[in-house]
Amino acid sequence: MRIGIDLGGTTIQVGRVDNGTLREVHSGSTPASEPKETVLKKIFELVDRLPAEEADSIGAGVPGMVDVKAGIVYDVQNIPSWTEVALKERIEARYGVPAYVHNDANCFALAEHRFGSGQGQSPMVGMTVGTGFAGGIVVDGTLLSGQNCGAGEFGTVPYRSSIYEHYCSGQFFERRHDTTAKRAHERAKNGEEEAMAMFDAFGTHLGRAVQLILYTVDPSHIVMGGSVRHAYPFFKKAMWREIETFEFPRSLDTLTFERSTLDHAGILGAATLGLQPESLP
Repeated sequence: MRIGIDLGGTTIQVGRVDNGTLREVHSGSTPASEPKETVLKKIFELVDRLPAEEADSIGAGVPGMVDVKAGIVYDVQNIPSWTEVALKERIEARYGVPAYVHNDANCFALAEHRFGSGQGQSPMVGMTVGTGFAGGIVVDGTLLSGQNCGAGEFGTVPYRSSIYEHYCSGQFFERRHDTTAKRAHERAKNGEEEAMAMFDAFGTHLGRAVQLILYTVDPSHIVMGGSVRHAYPFFKKAMWREIETFEFPRSLDTLTFERSTLDHAGILGAATLGLQPESLP
């Protein structure tokens, strides 16, 4: 049995995974504006609901940079107090089992590779399109982390007047249209032309981001996760219209692209960290 922790700026989720099956999940609100120790206390409160002492390992996915070997987390998004947290050390000291820490987008990619549509695919990219925009890369079954766990951070690449994340996530709707992706999705489902035009523009930007992934990774498979994926029917056409302008058609001929159908992929991926070989630099 392995335990996975999915830490987000809004919600913390924990669960136990037995033989690849998620058996139990607990969640709670993240005290994001509170001191570092308060956030840790909340994580431990949730893990304490599980038989942690019986676990083979505990893994955690966090939205920030990670020293994977030391298990130290740096500059977690939307949790200001988490500028440097020795999370691996704290988990192991409390529960007495091996702990592993990784970036949350990497955990998503790992879950898709082991349990989702990315099984057997290499190179595979897990692309998260939600509050933010990021990715994880799996090569021959192993996460490609980079020297500082920064591989796959496509959202921070400069684009137009800012970065891709501002155009390829829910932030696009908030920054450009003063609404949320969820609200725009509801309006589009009701046939509102203005909302459908928003998604057309969004799809164009996301298609360019997919081209960035194709140029840098040349994957065999991309799986899209994150909350905005549910609106895919409204931006699919514009996204692919842009992707099909890619300079190297053979890459498109060999590419498969799917939406994630996994529930709690972040927990599954985090729990699986203990089964991983050492990440590729």
